[in-house]
Amino acid sequence: MSYKIALNFEDGVTRFIETKADETVADAAYRQGINIPLDCRDGACGACKCFAEAGRYDLGEEYIEDALSEDEAAMGYVLTCQMRPQSDCVIRVPASSEVCKTEQASYEAAISAVRPLSDSTIALSIKGESLSRLAFLPGQYVNLGVPGTDQTRAYSFSSLPRDGEVSFLIRNVPGGLMSSFLSNLAKAGDRMTLTGPLGSFYLRDIRRPLLLLAGGTGLAPFTAMLERIAEQGSAYPVHLVYGVTNDFDLVEMDRLEAFAARIPGFTFSACVANPESRYPQKGYVTQHIEPKHLNEGEVDIYLCGPPPMVEAVSQFIRERGIQPANFYYEKFAASA
Repeated sequence: MSYKIALNFEDGVTRFIETKADETVADAAYRQGINIPLDCRDGACGACKCFAEAGRYDLGEEYIEDALSEDEAAMGYVLTCQMRPQSDCVIRVPASSEVCKTEQASYEAAISAVRPLSDSTIALSIKGESLSRLAFLPGQYVNLGVPGTDQTRAYSFSSLPRDGEVSFLIRNVPGGLMSSFLSNLAKAGDRMTLTGPLGSFYLRDIRRPLLLLAGGTGLAPFTAMLERIAEQGSAYPVHLVYGVTNDFDLVEMDRLEAFAARIPGFTFSACVANPESRYPQKGYVTQHIEPKHLNEGEVDIYLCGPPPMVEAVSQFIRERGIQPANFYYEKFAASA
């Protein structure tokens, strides 16, 4: 039995390794060319201490208290020289990828589809044999090279990989480098380069209700997360509030309806900030967060949107005296 292990480095790079039966994470990493911090290999020094964010594993009884205390183990800290996975796991490594002698993975693929969803949003799908090896945590992003230039732009995956194909929601920025290429030049078969995955914004194990807050094309990581939740299920309610500026910015509503039909306990609402909107719900995301969604703080909040939205939500939560169990957010700004 082998398991897939995501190693998240402190500089945002994520690399995936596979462990063999009864193999420690440290041994598996070294076997695959990743030098995570390590010294004694005997559970005595604590040099390989990391934090397990998700998954089941066995730490055995070979390590000593000075290397890993009972309290640390109860919190989720692990010694990778002793850790033997019993499921897929996500591990936070307190070192940069450069120090660990690894780097971002690069992939070559071709455009399979470019679709304008509205005046403001473009759906891009790319496919390639190399993407069959691509792995990422739902919510993460990748750097996409703009064909014909040496420039890249960062975009969150809007889908999980399927048959070597992944998708993105891209804001159509007037004069934007990627937007101009996709709107005027792109065609099926054009080659593109991806570098990543990257980012600490990704779906963790669901241990309490979730509140997902999306602004504009910040919806993308949530559709990938919802695909994973649809696959694995959730014992807790999940609510999404999706806010945009204008009516034509509302996209993927049919997809959200499909998720609501498929995932028990998933609900969503959308709102449009423009007061002249014809959409029934107007205003900002914060105006559509109800007390039940905050669950008196026993909630994990995920937010992806422009900086003003992140700041507005943070202030909204503070003003209500709520301290959520976890608050994960990703700020983004369009590049011209």
